[in-house]
Amino acid sequence: MRMEKKVKTAYVCTNCGAIHPRWQGQCRECGEWNTLAEERIVRSDRKPKKVSTVKPRSFNEIDDSNLSGYKSGMDEFDRVLGGVLLPGSAVLLAGEPGIGKSTLILQAADAYSDNGWNILYVTGEESPVQIKKRSERLNVSGKNIAIANLTDLEQILSVIDDNQYHIVIVDSIQTVTSSLFDSPPGTIGQIRESAGRLIDAAKKGNIALFLIGHVTKEGLVAGPKILEHMVDAVLHFEGDSGHLYRILRTVKNRYGSTFELGVFEMAADGLRQVNNPSSLFLSDYDDIRRSGAVVGASCEGNRPILVEIQALVSSASYGTPQRVAGGIDNKRLALLLAILEKRIGVPMGGNDVFVSIVGGLRLSEPAVDLAVLAAIVSSLRDIPVDTGLAVAGEVGLCGEVRAVSMADRRVAEAAKLGFKKIIIPTQGAESIRVKDIEILTVSTLDRALDLLF
Repeated sequence: MRMEKKVKTAYVCTNCGAIHPRWQGQCRECGEWNTLAEERIVRSDRKPKKVSTVKPRSFNEIDDSNLSGYKSGMDEFDRVLGGVLLPGSAVLLAGEPGIGKSTLILQAADAYSDNGWNILYVTGEESPVQIKKRSERLNVSGKNIAIANLTDLEQILSVIDDNQYHIVIVDSIQTVTSSLFDSPPGTIGQIRESAGRLIDAAKKGNIALFLIGHVTKEGLVAGPKILEHMVDAVLHFEGDSGHLYRILRTVKNRYGSTFELGVFEMAADGLRQVNNPSSLFLSDYDDIRRSGAVVGASCEGNRPILVEIQALVSSASYGTPQRVAGGIDNKRLALLLAILEKRIGVPMGGNDVFVSIVGGLRLSEPAVDLAVLAAIVSSLRDIPVDTGLAVAGEVGLCGEVRAVSMADRRVAEAAKLGFKKIIIPTQGAESIRVKDIEILTVSTLDRALDLLF
């Protein structure tokens, strides 16, 4: 009588990828709760293959003359990728369901195909007819794009091996399954095995690979965190259903900067590039003086973006005052309010404070600190700030205004948009020479507030 092998299982943390022998409420590696998912352990029957010795090469012996990469011609898309898409690279494009990931990648595929590159579009969520209908709405010709409706990993790898493709798109990685696992699509084992073998095939075939992935309600890529470590670049496509704009943001990039972003506008015929994002995030009421509204000169990657920051300060109706931030970190707002109260002497303990970035843009750089505090003081005192004035500067815990990176680009962007004055930190402002705008320098927060009010 033949004895069946006992099935072994392990529990993998979906946040950090740590493996546990049994289920427990908290991951011992990252400390997150309720993140362990059961995974079946598959023992391979394949014998280890003989490998040949690989001789290491020095940098001078490595030839990279043919590694020119692929340019789509979509400036917003190419900028986030680091300028070009390199052969053999793997890119993970993540975003919420319905945000426009498939629309973006289809338009990018069409742009690549117009330059003569052969594209394979593997879809596991839509039929080829559905993609064709969408391509007609988006005016996508698709002359060099091949569509394959496949979810089986082995079939996808066979199609890649039998044809000469420059770029392969898998939409989405959560639908791909391997015969080595009995688990359903989207589980940890399936995602890790499928992504690993696809990336290996792309490296060996010198093929650029795009993996489309969904995100969880916490904003993380669905599946183990190890998936982000396996790829060369991670792009997040984000936006708000209440706004037409979409932001393509770099989270990881081995071949370029992680601070770049691309701005798109959703229209009836697809996504349109926004070459001047500052016009998108500035209010239209330029001639109306309003308290609590200040224009901050931000910088995402190498691109300066002017945004309007609005604040509303009112008396607290309940015992504990509210601190609500939209577009900036809530803890950063609490820190700035503490600086304002301690260093300037403005009491904030009895006031509700609401801060928002116009257009729903999310900013993480500290160079908008001075603009946020200026908007709060403007609302508190009900004194409008000059509409022709922009502000940039990081505020330290001692009340000093610290230098910001690429201050010259921020000043030039403000001058290009018609602003007459800009307040920037004194440090680093000596060499800035921009026409048609008055540069005011400050070194402390109280000096900046004196100039503003």
